[in-house]
Amino acid sequence: MKISIQNSISNLNAQFIGDCSDYTIDSISIDSRSLQNSATSLFFALVGPNNDAHHYIEDLIRQGVRYFVVNHIPENCLGKANFLVVKDTLIALQQLAISYRSQYNFPIIGITGSNGKTIVKEWLNFLLSPDFNIIRSPKSYNSQIGVPLSILGINSQHNLGIFEAGISTVAEMEKLQDIIRPTIGILTNIGSAHDEGFASIGEKIKEKLRLFSNCNTLIYNKNKTIDAFLNSRLNTFSWSFNDKEADVFIQKISGIENTQFQVKYKLNSFDFTIPFQDNASIENAIHCVMVLLYFNYDPLIIESRIRLLYPVEMRLKLKNGINGTTLIDDSYSSDFQSLKIALDFLESQKHHKKKTVILSDIFQSGLSNEELYSKVSQLIIANKINRVIGIGKTISEFKHKFVNCSTYATTHEFIEQFDSDNLRNETILIKGARSFHFEEIVTAFEEKTHETVLEVNLNAISNNLSFYKSKLKPETKMMVMVKAFSYGNGGVEIAKLLEHHCVDYLGVAFADEGIALKNAGIQLPIMVLNPETTSFEAIIQYQLEPEIYSLKGLNAFLKLAEQKNLRHFPIHIKLDTGMHRLGFESNTIEELIAALKGNQHVIVKSILSHMATSDAVEHLDFSLHQIKLFEILSQQLMVELDIQPIRHILNTSGISNFTHGQYDMVRLGIGLYGISNDQEEQKQLENVSTLKSVISQIRTISEGESVGYGRRFVAKCSTDVATIPIGYADGISRLWGNEVGYVSINKQKAAIIGSICMDMLMVNVTGINCVEGDPVIIFGDSPTVIEIAQKTHTIPYEILTSISQRVKRIFYRE
Repeated sequence: MKISIQNSISNLNAQFIGDCSDYTIDSISIDSRSLQNSATSLFFALVGPNNDAHHYIEDLIRQGVRYFVVNHIPENCLGKANFLVVKDTLIALQQLAISYRSQYNFPIIGITGSNGKTIVKEWLNFLLSPDFNIIRSPKSYNSQIGVPLSILGINSQHNLGIFEAGISTVAEMEKLQDIIRPTIGILTNIGSAHDEGFASIGEKIKEKLRLFSNCNTLIYNKNKTIDAFLNSRLNTFSWSFNDKEADVFIQKISGIENTQFQVKYKLNSFDFTIPFQDNASIENAIHCVMVLLYFNYDPLIIESRIRLLYPVEMRLKLKNGINGTTLIDDSYSSDFQSLKIALDFLESQKHHKKKTVILSDIFQSGLSNEELYSKVSQLIIANKINRVIGIGKTISEFKHKFVNCSTYATTHEFIEQFDSDNLRNETILIKGARSFHFEEIVTAFEEKTHETVLEVNLNAISNNLSFYKSKLKPETKMMVMVKAFSYGNGGVEIAKLLEHHCVDYLGVAFADEGIALKNAGIQLPIMVLNPETTSFEAIIQYQLEPEIYSLKGLNAFLKLAEQKNLRHFPIHIKLDTGMHRLGFESNTIEELIAALKGNQHVIVKSILSHMATSDAVEHLDFSLHQIKLFEILSQQLMVELDIQPIRHILNTSGISNFTHGQYDMVRLGIGLYGISNDQEEQKQLENVSTLKSVISQIRTISEGESVGYGRRFVAKCSTDVATIPIGYADGISRLWGNEVGYVSINKQKAAIIGSICMDMLMVNVTGINCVEGDPVIIFGDSPTVIEIAQKTHTIPYEILTSISQRVKRIFYRE
């Protein structure tokens, strides 16, 4: 990509303020944290509901960035860089993409719908790549920001584009249509996703169809609902299982592990087979077949390629590896745009100072190999990668462009020859094109555990964090609680993400939790909420910050601070305003002041209290009393000690219910992990944790036969029973057994029957289409943690924090 600043000024109707407008940039950036920002980047300072990138411009200037698109020039930045000043930076980004798209005149496939967009895009890339040089949306870049960034990846060597367009409400698709300007359209399945953004299903369909307003042809599954909203002038290419008036009529013939189809098109017919049986994969595959037919592919080629379709992994997964390593699994794609995304993820989630990238040949870059691997080398250097392992004939030829690089011709050769002991205490990005089968590398290097896993959605954590940030005043700081292994989800990984999002403080319960985070490289200040006096030595050694809640604890810490000749070591004073758990009460304030007055060994970094009923409307008066008492006692401390510490009293529910009590900082806890006590607020949060297992065995029992200890389930008729390898030792309460609870198998509820065992539970799968090895959802979207808590008479906190450490955590980003 080469974009002239001079042309950009004109295209964006921008006011240029700087000393050099005669310049060409080669990359667009919107992330101030990316190590890929450079003097040749054009940085768009986007403004969202919870963040304003203008705040980071001064730091970016220090890093060498020289060109910015801004709404305004921040204070202290004038004269230090070049600025294109516009009314709205997001609109400017979209306008730049529109202008850039107009330079190219090759077929563009635009895909929209509720489900299947990314899979259809990836499958089409696989099917068409032998014949086209394809540019496509990296990952799921289908939003108002993602689409323009995708379009700006086009270069002169591309001759086919495949781009997704995703919307969540009205008046969005028109903007994406202007940017993508597809010549061929695909409408995938219309489902319930984002229903809340539309008044009706009709409004949703009309909005999605706007993407195709200037298409040459729309490919879709013919049905009366869609037909009712189609523009009569739009040329369509339809398919159907039922309607013989469709352009392509398809008959399905199910197999044991695959699905066969007979296609009737024009006067011809042919068969094809896909290696899937589920309805979603079938529909997605047929959309791909339709594109091949549209491009006049021979049926024999269609049949030979379509049978090779594969499951698409749309997520970057973070896994524990052998020898203390951390693996980032991106083993199904290798293109230049997604490499940049994966390297940013690596930086945000690096658990070790040492970083290694295992990389296959990169395909469809639209660049010569010389230029491509020069750019890849620049990315590797910018991201401070310590070692590169290249796999493939082409990357091997350009080994000289990388420092500390070893190469192998094939994945098999690498696995056979590489000594895995050479991987130790490092973060490893594994990124390879599908044909290289890098999943074999992941399998070889992944820490071996049993098949039950807790998947943690890092996108959902980011979304929930942003939701609560949006409730705060701009100046209010945020502490995020990562105690109890981040409420059972995983301490270090989530702390890394929070540090990437620049929260102000982390909170842990005990010193050892904080020490683990510090040892993992976390630089954020960490407050220890329940420090024991025996841990004060370690707290000082690891630069943690203790909460002090009693005179005994204060005196012990002051004595140690004096012995070590500390100066202004940060401490946090806890006040008891009604919780009656920990903290200084009103009658001890004078002694507290006397102990601290004039003491130079410590500094009161913050004063805090904890609300007992912030989520309970019936106790509103008590909550208001707590806030009022906190104001009185904290003011007394501040005046008497002549200090201006951070003050904080609000927890998650308090953030939503007591805006006037924000003070200088709030403490976000369970809300980050997708749980709210308010039903309306719950709708705004995303599910973070999904506990998964598999079916170990299926058997059929007869009437009168029983299941499990104590014969608590006795079959009344022939019953299919599946055994799942998860039990109360993994954190599943026995109260959830005996048909109180259920699991989800292939989107159907399977009741838990009999008593839950230590390592297993049994479910009734009568009438459910499933086989041994099928995945099982223990909790996630259904059942939810909240539902389990209600039925077992506890709280979501207990459900989450009870998940055993023997359950492997897998962290992923969409």
